[in-house]
Amino acid sequence: MPKQVVRVVAGVVERDGRYLITQRRETAVLPLQWEFPGGKVEQGEKDEDALQRELRERLDADFVIGRKIGEKHHTYDGYEVVLALYAASLVPGGKMMRAKRVRDFRWVASSEFGQYQFPDADQRTMDQLLGIKR
Repeated sequence: MPKQVVRVVAGVVERDGRYLITQRRETAVLPLQWEFPGGKVEQGEKDEDALQRELRERLDADFVIGRKIGEKHHTYDGYEVVLALYAASLVPGGKMMRAKRVRDFRWVASSEFGQYQFPDADQRTMDQLLGIKR
């Protein structure tokens, strides 16, 4: 039986040397862990459209989706995750973000990532694609 492949997109939103990270809700898979904001791509949806939708659903704000930074594949028991990271920025003059489908969000420097618990696969992907050395 072939493994299920789940495509996920995430936005790397940088502002003044800090990155936007979001905290998963208590009821989510891997509860209370931090990640770049994003989510699953629905069937027939383009990555950029999925990321725009996910960011709006989670943070109630509009973003400009930029270039693709990279893509990583992670294999788990019974399924595979394809994670694509895209540069993104808040729409200038848009409404303020609010935690809508996330527990919290913060702007942090890459040097502060170690203070937050990220899912292992997300941590390895972030480190590799952003060139962060630990």
